[in-house]
Amino acid sequence: MQTALHTSNRISLDCTRNNSFTSNSFVSPNLNVKSPNFSLHCEKKPRRSIPVEAAQVNAPILRDRSLASNGAASHDISSVRGSMNTDTARTFRATVTIRRRHMNSLFESLLERGLEGLLERGFQNVDARLDTAGLKVSLQLVSTEIDPKTKKAKISKEAFLKDWEKKAYYIADKVEYIAEFVVPTDFGLPGAILILNGHPHEFYLDTISLDWWNGEKVYFPCYSWVHSKVDNPEKRIFFSNQVYLPDNTPEGLRDLRQKEMLSIMGDGQGLRKKHERIYDYAVYNDLGNPDKKKELARPIFGGTNEHAYPRRVRTGRRSQKTDPQSEIVLGQGGEYYVPRDEAFEDLKKESYVAGHLKLIVHELLPMIEKVLTQKSEFKCFSDIDRLYNESFTLQDQPKSGRWKNIAGFVTNISNNIQGLPRFLEKLEDSIGLRFSPPQLFAKDRFSWLRDEEMGRQALAGVNPLQIELVKSFPLMSNLDSEKYGPEESAIKAEHFNHQLGGLSVQQAIEQNRLFVVDYNDAFMPYINKINAQKDRKMYASRTLYFLKDSGTITPVAIELSLPPSSPNFQGSKRVFTPGQDATTHWLWTLAKAHAASNDAGFHQLVNHWLRSHAVVEPYIIATHRRLSVLHPISKLLLPHCRYTLEINALARQLLINAAGVVETCFTTGPHSMEVSSYAYKALWRFDMENLPADLLRRGMATKDPNDPDKLKLVLEDYPYAADGMLIWSAIQEWVTEYVSLYYTDPDSLSNDKELHNWWDEIRHKGHADKSDEPWWPELISKENLIFILSSIIWVTSAHHAAVNFGQYAYGGYAPNHPCVTRRLIPEQDMDSNEYRELLQNPQKFFLSMISNKFQATYAISVMDALSTHAADEEYLGQRVQVNWTADPKAIACANKFAQRVKQVERIIDQRNADAKLKNRNGAGVVPYELLRPTSGPGVTGRGIPNSVSI
Repeated sequence: MQTALHTSNRISLDCTRNNSFTSNSFVSPNLNVKSPNFSLHCEKKPRRSIPVEAAQVNAPILRDRSLASNGAASHDISSVRGSMNTDTARTFRATVTIRRRHMNSLFESLLERGLEGLLERGFQNVDARLDTAGLKVSLQLVSTEIDPKTKKAKISKEAFLKDWEKKAYYIADKVEYIAEFVVPTDFGLPGAILILNGHPHEFYLDTISLDWWNGEKVYFPCYSWVHSKVDNPEKRIFFSNQVYLPDNTPEGLRDLRQKEMLSIMGDGQGLRKKHERIYDYAVYNDLGNPDKKKELARPIFGGTNEHAYPRRVRTGRRSQKTDPQSEIVLGQGGEYYVPRDEAFEDLKKESYVAGHLKLIVHELLPMIEKVLTQKSEFKCFSDIDRLYNESFTLQDQPKSGRWKNIAGFVTNISNNIQGLPRFLEKLEDSIGLRFSPPQLFAKDRFSWLRDEEMGRQALAGVNPLQIELVKSFPLMSNLDSEKYGPEESAIKAEHFNHQLGGLSVQQAIEQNRLFVVDYNDAFMPYINKINAQKDRKMYASRTLYFLKDSGTITPVAIELSLPPSSPNFQGSKRVFTPGQDATTHWLWTLAKAHAASNDAGFHQLVNHWLRSHAVVEPYIIATHRRLSVLHPISKLLLPHCRYTLEINALARQLLINAAGVVETCFTTGPHSMEVSSYAYKALWRFDMENLPADLLRRGMATKDPNDPDKLKLVLEDYPYAADGMLIWSAIQEWVTEYVSLYYTDPDSLSNDKELHNWWDEIRHKGHADKSDEPWWPELISKENLIFILSSIIWVTSAHHAAVNFGQYAYGGYAPNHPCVTRRLIPEQDMDSNEYRELLQNPQKFFLSMISNKFQATYAISVMDALSTHAADEEYLGQRVQVNWTADPKAIACANKFAQRVKQVERIIDQRNADAKLKNRNGAGVVPYELLRPTSGPGVTGRGIPNSVSI
C-alpha cells in the first residue's frame, strides 16, 4: 500500500492526581512534549500515514429511533427547542478531532514557515488564553426530527470543547477534544452539529465522533476550516455521514440543508476574503497586467464569442486602472482567493507551493536568466547532457540581495526535503542546479532521434490523445482557404508510398494502417502573430504515420505550413520525408523538431490545461453550490474536486498569465491563451471527453460487433487506450453501482431538484459560452447520469494523470519535445545564408532552432515540479476521509472499486513485461505507467490521483 496522507500522531491525555510537576516526554522525529499535569502517550507514527483504501472503511449502521429512557443527568436542558420530555435526559460524549498546522517549537515554526509560522504560534497562545476567559468553541446537536408542536428542529443546549488551553501547547498533528451534550430521551437521531468558534482565529475541524445509544456512534466527517465569529457570526453547519436525496431529507434537517447551500453561493458582489467559503463564477479577466506594462495586456477569456472559455471561481479583486474590465494582478507573496476549504493542506503547501513553483518563478528564474544571459546557447548536445551530469552554479554575485534571500532559504530548509526542489544542491557558498536524468534520457539518450520512438510517443508519450486514423486522402483543412491557403494538404502519395511495404495509399487506408497527428487548423490562425515575435518561429504541422508489421508506427511524411502573410506571400506548404543522405536526414530531423514543438504546445495549452484544468473548475463550483453534502452524488464527486481550484488559481498567477511560465517557455508566447480559447470554441465537447467517445471520434477504436457495449482498438498496442479502457470500465462500473443505490425509479431522478440545478448550472453558468450546443447530455435517465458522472471522474483522474505526470519524462530533455522553436527551416538554396549555415554545422543550427539554455532550464524546472506527486496524494480507489458515508451498500461498492483498481494495476504491470508489446517494452523503451493507478511521492511517471491536484 502506498504512503499518501499526513495524519496525526494520536494523543491520549491522562490527568495526574497531584499538582507536582511530572516530566513525561515522548520522543519522535517531530515531537517532544513535557507537561506539568498530563502524561502524553503517543503511538509512534510517521508524518505521512498510509492512505485509507475503501476496503478498510467500515460503515456504521445507524437506526433512527426514539431514545428509551435509560438514566438521567442533572444538566439543565431548558434551552432545548420544542416541546420535549424534560423529565429524563442523557449525557453523550463527542470526540472532536482538530488538525494542527505543522509546527514544532517557536524557533522551528519561525525557521520552517517564517513570519506566518511565528504568527500561527502566537494565534494559538491567544486562542488558548481567550478560551479560558470564556470565548470558547460551542457545539449544538440538531435532531433529524422536528418538534411536533413548534414544527421546528430540535436543537440541544450548547456544549463546549474542554481543555483547549491545556492542550494548546502540545506538539501533535491532530488533537482530540471532548464535548458533552445533554439531550432529552426523545431527541431523535442527531443529524447535524452547529459550531460557533468564539476564538479570534480559525481552526481546522477533522471529524466528530458522537457516542450514542447502545455503543453506536454517529460520525460527522467535517474536514473544513471553522471561521472565527469575529469574521462571521454565523454558526457553521456540519451534517452526519448519512445520505439523503432532497425529497428524503428528514424534516429536522431540511431548513439547514438549504441554509448551508445558500451560505456558500455568494451574490457576485464584493471582494472575497480568505476565511470565506463562497463559490461563484467569473471570467478569465486577471491574466493580463497592463497597469504594469501595456505589452502585458491580454484579452478577457470567457463571455464573448471571440474568446469563449469556461468560467473560473470569482475573487472580486478591484479593477486595473488601464483596463476597468480586468482585475488587478497580485505580485510576489500575494495569494489569489479560493474558497477556504479548497486551499492546499500543509503537506501539499510545503512540498509544492512554498518549496517548488513559487520558488522557481520568483527566485530561481531571475537568477537563471542573469547567469545564462551571456551564455544562453547550447553549443553542442554535450551542453544539454551537462544539465544532468554536472551542477552549474547560480551564484554570480554572492552579496546580492536576491542571493542572500535564496541562500538563506536553502539554508533554513536544507534539512526539510519537502521544501527543496530536488534539482537544487546547496554547495559550500553557493547554489548548484543539476537535474535528474528524465526517464527517456536515462533509458536511451539517443532514442529521440529514432523515427520509431516518435511514433511510440504518439501512442504512449505525454500526449497520446491526438493521433487519428486516416479515413480519406488527401488530408483536408476546415479553415477558410482565402485566409489560410489551400484546403488540401501538400502531402501526396508519391511522397511516401514507397514506405508502405508494397501497399498503395488506398490499401493502407482500407487496412487501417495510416494515422495522422494534425495541428494545421489549431495553429494556422495564429502563425503570423506568433512569427512576428522576436526569436519565435513556428509552422502549423501535420505528421503522417504508417503502421508496420511489427505493430509499431513510424512517421513517413511531415507537412509544415505557413499562412499567407501579405499579398506578395501566398503562404507555403513544405513536405519532409525521412532522409536519404546527410542533408535530407538533417532536414528531416529539423522537421520532426518543429512537429514535436507543435505537439508540446498543443499538449500544454489544450489537452492538459484546457481539457483537465479549466473545464473542470465549473464542475467543482457547481458541485459545492448545488449539491448538499448530504447528497449521494456530492459524496461521490468530492474526492475528485480536491485542490483543483487552488492549483488553477496558482496557474493564473504564475503559469498562464502574461509573461508567465507558458508564455516564456512555449513558442506561442503571448498568444498562448488565444490558442487555448480557439480550441475550446472549435473542438471541446462534453460528450466527447470520456475515453470511449474520444477513441471513436478519432477512429482509434470501433464498436465490437459481438458486444456493442465494448470497443475494439484499431491498434492493439496503443498503451494509453488499452490501459485507459481498463480504468474507464472500472470507473463506469463503480458509478453505475453507486448511482443505482439511490435512483431506483425514474421519479427519484426527475424529482431531484438539486441534481438538475447542478447540471443546469454547469452548462449555463460554468460553460455559458457553449450552453446552446446541441450535444450536451440531457439529465433524463439514470444512464445519462452515469455517463455524465463517469466522464467527469475520468477527466479529473485518468485523463489528467495521462497528460501531466509524464511531462518531465518526455519534456525534460529539450531535443525530444522542444517547447520553443526559434527559427524556420531554410529552403535548399545555396544562395541562402541560413542554408549554408545548416550545411556547415547542422548540430549548431538545430540547437539554435530549439529552446536555448535559459528557456530549457526554466521549462525543465517547472516540469519537474508539475510532474511531482505530493506526499498526501489520494489515488484512484483510495478514500482518505474515513466514515465518509453511513451507507454500508455504498461502502461495499467502494470496496469493490478499490479491488478492481488493484487488479487493473496488476494487468498493466503484466503488459509492461510483455516483450510482444513493442510500444512499452524493449531496449531503451520507457514502460507505459502513466495510467498505473498508484505511486509514491516524487517524480515517478506513474499514479492516478483522484483529482487535478497539480
